[in-house]
Amino acid sequence: MVRVRKKLALILGFMPLLAALFMTILPLNTANAESRMAGSVYVIPVKMTVESGLASFLDRALTEAEEAKASLVVLDFDTPGGRLDTAEQIGMRIRETTVPTVAFVSGKAASAGAYLALNAGDIAMAPATTIGAAMIVDQNGNAVDNPKYVSFWSQEMAGAAELNGRNSDIAVKMVDPSRELTLPELGETYKAGTILSLSAEKALKVGYADTIAKSVDEVIAWKGLQDRPVIEVKLTLAEHVSEFLTSPAVTTILLILGIAGVAIELLVPGFGVPGIVGVIAFGLYFFGQYVAGFAGMEAVVLFVIGLILLVSELFIPSFGILGILGIAAVIAGITMGAQDTGDALSTLGLSLVIAIVIIAVFVYIFRRRGVWNRFILREALTTEQGYVPNNPRESWIGSEGVALSELRPAGIAEIRGDRVDVVTGGEFVERGRTVRVVSVDGTRIVVQEVKHG
Repeated sequence: MVRVRKKLALILGFMPLLAALFMTILPLNTANAESRMAGSVYVIPVKMTVESGLASFLDRALTEAEEAKASLVVLDFDTPGGRLDTAEQIGMRIRETTVPTVAFVSGKAASAGAYLALNAGDIAMAPATTIGAAMIVDQNGNAVDNPKYVSFWSQEMAGAAELNGRNSDIAVKMVDPSRELTLPELGETYKAGTILSLSAEKALKVGYADTIAKSVDEVIAWKGLQDRPVIEVKLTLAEHVSEFLTSPAVTTILLILGIAGVAIELLVPGFGVPGIVGVIAFGLYFFGQYVAGFAGMEAVVLFVIGLILLVSELFIPSFGILGILGIAAVIAGITMGAQDTGDALSTLGLSLVIAIVIIAVFVYIFRRRGVWNRFILREALTTEQGYVPNNPRESWIGSEGVALSELRPAGIAEIRGDRVDVVTGGEFVERGRTVRVVSVDGTRIVVQEVKHG
């Protein structure tokens, strides 16, 4: 049991060390806004899937531009879209920034990317680029035809278009294929069953682009700021790692490894590797969510408390109370550290099912090393090991012997040449008197005095 405690102490002690290591690689190359020249132009790349990592990065970059009192922010778009809830969050951040913004579509601004571009003050597009195709799709790329979702997202797109006086019907057609739209500027009619996507030239004609530019420099010149310092904001190492760690697939894998690793170390102690892998996996999970701006220290503390309670359940009888509280704290910590509680619970549920299968296989293979074996006496006292059992004495019943001590009522007697402990039925027997065995119950020998003549 001491070995189990030492192993668990090692695992739990590894958590602060991991946290300290991660803190050292938090945004290292974040620019010092106070040292920047006022009036600079900030170029912020939007060249990744619209996920939690992008939201955190854009918030940091826009905050830096605001603190530096920048003259302009150019959002350089080339994204296929992504999560709608994240797009709403980013769109609001773009609208609320105090710095003028231009969305420069250098590649494509599809789906949620189109929504983000519409939230900027101006839109510039490079030749042969596109904007639109904002139909709602599921994780497999299949269209979602739920009228409630389609209507909501259509209105979100329409509202973003109207911010700068753009035709909201075009934005709706980018989302809802059931609509029919005629654009006199293009001399084209888009019938029901199609999703609208505009090239740079067509976007310019219908007011969904304010200029055509071949590069960021041309966009800056178009705004008359070509003489200003240009600052390109880049993802830090921590943000690159966070972008990877917060992807749904990686998050699921980390939770599986975390649950399985810690549980295996608790149930089948002695390896060390599963426990350390589990702690590292949980550490990476919280690190990714922390850098993305979702997990605070309270989520990490709550998770660690839950882990300690689960460990305590193995050593402190609590009728399951510590275990229940520990599970609740672990679940709360994981969900608090995620962007969406519902998604976190579903991911945690899937991870738990897979982890249980892994744990069951591992426990079965190493069942002879399980922690439960420490609570079961498996030693056999055999004659080969030098243990000599008591001989059965039921055959002594009726045999006579001599009391070697006074029996009050217990004492010592000699029966069949053996000195044994005996007891009477309650009567007193003097030393030297003859006694007879009347019953034997295991090692308890009951005698009575034999009275002659």
